[in-house]
Amino acid sequence: MENITIRKVTIHESKQLQKISRQTFFETFSADNTAENMEKYLDASFSEEQLTAELALSDSAFYFALLNQEVIGYLKINFGQSQTELQDEKSLEIERIYVLQAYHGKKVGQLLYEKAMQLAHQKEVHYIWLGVWEENQRAIRFYQKNGFVTFDKHIFTLGNDEQVDIMMKKAVKFRVD
Repeated sequence: MENITIRKVTIHESKQLQKISRQTFFETFSADNTAENMEKYLDASFSEEQLTAELALSDSAFYFALLNQEVIGYLKINFGQSQTELQDEKSLEIERIYVLQAYHGKKVGQLLYEKAMQLAHQKEVHYIWLGVWEENQRAIRFYQKNGFVTFDKHIFTLGNDEQVDIMMKKAVKFRVD
């Protein structure tokens, strides 16, 4: 799609981040989870206070995907101690890539993924990793297409429901001049 830009989210954009976070998560997972668990997770993980705190972390960053200045998706990455699990100084975690359902299949997720790769190269990490719900076959295929392989599993709690995430990673190769 033409006119899609990717830019870093500022701490002053927590309301916009909250809106896209809640909407994309709801669109992606509400059909497969109870309303109670969805509400509990959305309220805890995507409150304005929580997102403002995450925006303030030096080893985390959010990026908006914009089409004609409208936010249509976002990326969250973590380095170092901000990573949710591995906390390896030589890795980058893609914690979230979410795109509004109306823009699925239009390469927005790919652009956000490419931004994560660009940042991985800048930080000279050795690998990128992430967790993806085992039931989210669309996302699993996306990451496999981009060279990720499964290396483990972990529990992700959505509300009161413990779910299995597949952990995937991809080595980052550097050009030698």
